[in-house]
Parts: sequence; C-alpha cells; structure tokens
Amino acid sequence: MPEAGTALTWWYLLAAAAGYLLGSIPFGLVLTRAAGLGDIRRLGSGNIGATNVLRTGNKALAAATVVLDGGKGAVAALALAPWDAGLGLIAGFAAVIGHNFPVWLRFRGGKGVAATLGVLLAVAWPVGLLACLTWLVVAALFRYSSLAALVAIMAAPFTMQWLADGPRTGLAAALAVLAIVRHQANIRRLLKGEESKIGAKEKAGGPS
Repeated sequence: MPEAGTALTWWYLLAAAAGYLLGSIPFGLVLTRAAGLGDIRRLGSGNIGATNVLRTGNKALAAATVVLDGGKGAVAALALAPWDAGLGLIAGFAAVIGHNFPVWLRFRGGKGVAATLGVLLAVAWPVGLLACLTWLVVAALFRYSSLAALVAIMAAPFTMQWLADGPRTGLAAALAVLAIVRHQANIRRLLKGEESKIGAKEKAGGPS
C-alpha cells in the first residue's frame, strides 16, 4: 500500500531527525563550561567527548560525560522502539551521527564512543555489556582509550550476530565503520607509537 509505505518513510525520517538532535547535545562542552573550565574544544584533541574532558583533570566531569553521552544514545534507540524496532535502530544510529557531527558546533563533535555503547546497550544489552567490558579490559591493559574503543566497537557486530538478529547486526556493523572513520588519526598515531594514554594532559591541538 503506497499510503502505508509513505507514512512509514516519514516515521523513519522523523526518527532519524529526533535521534540526530538528541545526539547533538554536546554534554562534554556544557558540563565543562558549567564547571568554569572554559571551552573543552581548546584543550587536547579539541573534541567534546569524555576522553578530552578527562584532560581537564576532573574525573567526575569525565564520568558524567560518559553517562550522559551514553544515555542520549540509549534514549534515542529506546524511545520509538516500542512502536517499531526499525525506528529505534535508525534513531540510535542518528544519535551517534549527531554526537559526531553536531549542527550547533559546525559539525565538529566527538567520536561517538560513549553514544555507541549506549546504543548497543539499548538494542541488545548483552552485546552492549560485552562491549563495555571489552573497553575496560583493553583500556586497563594498554591505557589507550582509542584502542579500547576500536576493539570494543569492532567486536560488537560479531557478538551481535551471535546474540541478536540481522537488523541489529547491521546497526552494529554500521557503528563499527563509523568508529573506524572517526578514529583514523588515532589509528595512525597508534601505529607510530605516538598516541596519548588515558589521563594524559595536553595542550590544545594535541592528539585525542
């Protein structure tokens, strides 16, 4: 039925727009400014994520950024899912896009790690939990946030295929590709042995 198909298309577009707008809320920037720490974009890598917030030396703010960024990904994926599972997947992916390329910040955002983990927890909590545990283990062993993120997110499509279904596996694969794209500079620095470790303070323009 054309009418039904058209209506569903509009719902998908609405889900994408809502997810994007929710994901584009720059919690790292908002929290650091509210704490009187200035513009996080002038520190370290210049992005708005928790790793860069940690470079302020305020671990509580960094933890809050992780929770809020992960929360917006989870909320986006869960809000419309009761009506249609596909709407939740689209909104969740759009939330990560919004975090990475927020319209309010001239499309210069973070790298979407916490938001991605939030989406994974929302659409298939065992997969999300495994991804979070993988991040923690790799980060504890090697002290590289970017490496931990890449390993955790790139493993997610395989665990999703094992524990969930095709559409959610497709979402996890798309999120993994997006993570690789956003971490290209980190990958180059990791290969050269120049990547900064977790907790390191750096001047503006330094690596992420």
